[in-house]
Amino acid sequence: MRNRSKDQITIVLIRHGETISNKEHRYLGRTDEELSKDGIIKLNEFKSMNGYPEIDTLFLSPMKRCIQTANILYPSIQPVIVSDFNEIDFGIFEGKNHIELQDDGRYQKWIDSNGTLPFPEGESREYFIKRCNNGFVKILEDINSNFNMDIPQTIGMIVHGGTIMSILSTYYGGNYFDYQIENGNGFLVNAFCDHNIPKISTIKKIFE
Repeated sequence: MRNRSKDQITIVLIRHGETISNKEHRYLGRTDEELSKDGIIKLNEFKSMNGYPEIDTLFLSPMKRCIQTANILYPSIQPVIVSDFNEIDFGIFEGKNHIELQDDGRYQKWIDSNGTLPFPEGESREYFIKRCNNGFVKILEDINSNFNMDIPQTIGMIVHGGTIMSILSTYYGGNYFDYQIENGNGFLVNAFCDHNIPKISTIKKIFE
């Protein structure tokens, strides 16, 4: 990767549209759930009323909810699937909400740790962040290797809330939970490489 900060890439990080589990505040990780009817309607409303930034290339989590979101927002762009962008594996919490889990001692122990303990029979946040960042670095390496960096590039990523939190907390700073974002919204980011290390210089929400 080149190391000139002027070689900045604009990244459009979008959280997929809403699913039924999202609306019901259930833990939705590896379950390959489709968008809800309301989620599709909301995405189309965002698109028609506000518009999403134009992009040159598109990268996706392989989950149906991300692929469907891409088909709605950027139907003319052939996406690249990035398996590292899969949402975290919530283990035994998958498909449940906090009410259903409130009497489970393992859940209370996880809450008391501020989410730093691994999900029982699932992934740890540490491993998940490492996995997401691995996918992010590979994309930047690919962009730097295969595109003319003298021409401004805008890349889109339609992923999960956890994926966004992992990337931004690592390369922009702050707390993991600082970057929670509603379905269909996301962040505009300027990224570059400093001595082969990705860095993010600016960030703002797509829709305030």
